[in-house]
Amino acid sequence: MSTSSRDMLVTSALPYANGSIHLGHLVEYIQTDIWVRFQRLRGHRCIYVCADDAHGTPIMLKARAEGISPEALIERIGVEHRADFADFHIEFDQYHSTHSTENQYFAELIYTRLQDGGHIAKRTISQAYDPKAEMFLPDRFIKGECPKCGAPDQYGDSCEVCGATYAPTDLKNPISAISGATPIAKDSEHYFFKLADFQPMLTQWTQSDSLQAEIRNKLAEWFKAGLADWDISRDAPYWGFEIPDAPGKFFYVWLDAPIGYMASFKHYCERQDLDFEAWWSPHSPTELYHFIGKDIAYFHTLFWPAMLHGAGFRTPTAVFCHGFLTVNGQKMSKSRGTFIRARTYLDHLDPEYLRYYFAAKLGSGIEDIDLNLDDFMARVNSDLVGKVVNIASRCAGFIHKGFAGMLATELPAPSLYAHFVDTGERIAQLYERREFAQAMREIMALADQANQYIDEQKPWILAKQPARATEVQAVCTQGLNLFALLMTYLKPVLPAMAQRAEAFLNLEDAGLDFVTLHRPLLGRTINAFTPLLTRIQPEVIEAVLAASRESLAPTAATPAAAKSAQAEPISAEISYEDFARIDLRIARIVDAQPVEGADKLLRLTLDLGGEHRQVLAGIKSAYAPESLPGKLTVMVANLAPRKMKFGVSEGMVLAAGPGGDALFLLEPDAGATPGMRVK
Repeated sequence: MSTSSRDMLVTSALPYANGSIHLGHLVEYIQTDIWVRFQRLRGHRCIYVCADDAHGTPIMLKARAEGISPEALIERIGVEHRADFADFHIEFDQYHSTHSTENQYFAELIYTRLQDGGHIAKRTISQAYDPKAEMFLPDRFIKGECPKCGAPDQYGDSCEVCGATYAPTDLKNPISAISGATPIAKDSEHYFFKLADFQPMLTQWTQSDSLQAEIRNKLAEWFKAGLADWDISRDAPYWGFEIPDAPGKFFYVWLDAPIGYMASFKHYCERQDLDFEAWWSPHSPTELYHFIGKDIAYFHTLFWPAMLHGAGFRTPTAVFCHGFLTVNGQKMSKSRGTFIRARTYLDHLDPEYLRYYFAAKLGSGIEDIDLNLDDFMARVNSDLVGKVVNIASRCAGFIHKGFAGMLATELPAPSLYAHFVDTGERIAQLYERREFAQAMREIMALADQANQYIDEQKPWILAKQPARATEVQAVCTQGLNLFALLMTYLKPVLPAMAQRAEAFLNLEDAGLDFVTLHRPLLGRTINAFTPLLTRIQPEVIEAVLAASRESLAPTAATPAAAKSAQAEPISAEISYEDFARIDLRIARIVDAQPVEGADKLLRLTLDLGGEHRQVLAGIKSAYAPESLPGKLTVMVANLAPRKMKFGVSEGMVLAAGPGGDALFLLEPDAGATPGMRVK
């Protein structure tokens, strides 16, 4: 199983330093970490670096809102990110920040080299400007009505209701999301990277094996449309690095973000006395791999290699894109409790459950993967506890009870062991190609064979016959050696469990690796067995969902209906900020059914523009169920789900009236569509 040694530098996309890590983020970091750990187990030098993406307008504004400096904000978030990654066993060699001296150095160096090469242009453009906040507005900080469908409260670059894309100047009735002022047009000189200068080089690079087929096909569309110049500057006030010899102009965050890979590695080189140039020169024999989400492929497969090539650095060996995460078949939802932060998960569950489940879902393509929580619990309990750990627990007791922990000196079924070793090469090839799901299937098929062997040999029956004691030792030695191979194959996915297995097998000095698979554990003492992993209980899953709902639920609620036709006392005042947390949405009633055993309730199925919710509404006295399907109404969309006697209600519809048959659902005017936000 030996291979020639390789030198590899691997990165994951940089998490943005203005929020917490959640399970969607972890798809990428777990995928990368598994691949890196596998390469190390094969005997390669594989260095894994990352950093916080610490610049840009959102960070500047968030720090301002909290009354702290951007430096204080990114320091606090950085500590949180590092802790979350460490507790999920993401093993970076270096985790840095784009707000660093190394990053500023390389950003200025690359820019200067591109400028000297004639690849930077300057021209005046007109942009949206907030006269109250006295700053130019990024597209995402302008809101208004969609020019295509009229939906209100849409961002300046795309509509979340109809999916249209457009320029901020196309928005109807635009306002600044920062101050609420109406933006004005204002001219400013900007700096552009002339991407089209590199079309021949990019055409060749993107059609190589450096990219997945799906990404190559998408890039062909972009090439056909033409490579436009890229605006790499932003005007003050802006949180980032100032452009050399351009006062008041700053590098756009997406210019210095990928340079963070170089900066983080440079910091590592300084700590390890490693030659940076040997890894980043144009003809370096080392390998460079980026793991990223498919949504940022444009930056990493066009701008980034062009920047590197134009500045005299090597281009990536490959860029690996992955899909998004859904939970229970839908986008992560705050109201359902499925928008789960990394720390919330860690407060309740072993991180290796998730590492294994993601591995069992991930392939080499860019398809989205789903975290089905019922399947998650069943698969972890069946595969890891019921199959793999079961092998060790079945055999260890006999070895300790009858043989003082000593393994036999020979294997009774060497051909079975050889089959496991031979299969390891196929598993290694699957790891190499990032076909983790196939690798997990191969491993679990071997686990089934190991359990079948033990079932057939029946050491518990042999142990009752003193004359066959040596057979018991041999059978259990065989079982434990098969277990050791399985844990070797699972070690990139389950590093902590593998470490516990190594301690149990008395291998803490040598450890399990892909290089020494052919050498079975014979004639040596093992330690007493202790549980390596426990089953997931349903109530723990419920606790995670509940904690996610509680941590993200709104602090104010809206009554479903007024109790009297007469004026009621006004409730205690709430702040505007409290009211702003209430997310009122247009919903179409898809179905309405009476609730058996309930006098006042109807079970409504509501369409919020592609997402369906079930709401139990006390409107039965005023509406016949058959009269409701097709109606539009207003609902509180971010109200935490409530478990009631007759089921779970996932929101609340709004109605008014004194009660009884004098109750009226709120209905929007003509033209409203499901999912539209109520302002």
